[in-house]
Amino acid sequence: MTTPATVTLSPEDIARFGADPAGAFVANLTAVQERIAAACRRCGRDPDDVRLLPVTKTVPAHVLRLAFSAGIASFGENKLQEARDKSAALADLPIRWSIIGHLQTNKVKYLVRLASEFHALNSLRLAEELNRRLDAVGQDLDVFVQVNTSGEDSKYGLHPDALTPFVERLPDYPRLKPRGLMTLAIFSADVERVRDCFRLLRALRDRAASMHPGLTGLSMGMSGDYETAIEEGASVVRVGQAIFGARPTSDAHYWPGLA
Repeated sequence: MTTPATVTLSPEDIARFGADPAGAFVANLTAVQERIAAACRRCGRDPDDVRLLPVTKTVPAHVLRLAFSAGIASFGENKLQEARDKSAALADLPIRWSIIGHLQTNKVKYLVRLASEFHALNSLRLAEELNRRLDAVGQDLDVFVQVNTSGEDSKYGLHPDALTPFVERLPDYPRLKPRGLMTLAIFSADVERVRDCFRLLRALRDRAASMHPGLTGLSMGMSGDYETAIEEGASVVRVGQAIFGARPTSDAHYWPGLA
């Protein structure tokens, strides 16, 4: 932990995060890391091969100061506007921002200014605009290609059949540094249906990596299914509520198609 931040908590903050948010975040983070390690042991993997990306959507910027003091320095945000506002409020802290949700092309200029990686690349039009904006400022960006493995019309991502031609075009955008594939599994209590989404992404990754050596990673798994994702090869798990507690908004506000 770093030096504790001085933050005034409102009654609403205390009701949501408790009187000691930093302490709660440390305890929750430790529990998640232990579960990651246990999942890795079950499938014979090294826990160091799985990166935990804490998802901070809906957590206010002043509370995130306490998260930073608790040792959390990488924040994942779904909505660009929310990330933009928080990064401005926390500009004095060395935070690594990841954008993990759908991005409209007219918001690309803001992403380029703050994000170190993007987990939802899902169109050539977006790739072109990202590359153009990045080239203008002389920057590169780590990206994960989003694939719709659940087959739900309400979710973003490439159709699995569209992945190969998309990967073939990636060298046209040299400012983008592909790191792997990303997916949202079906929102279901049926673990095997969830597992099928992760297995499909892994198979697609194996094929894509033979075409593009950078596409080795698998960004998959959230608070409710990250252990299953690890068992199926996840290299990045995006965990929010298991660390920061329940959100005041429904998941559908951030992930289209979830109920």
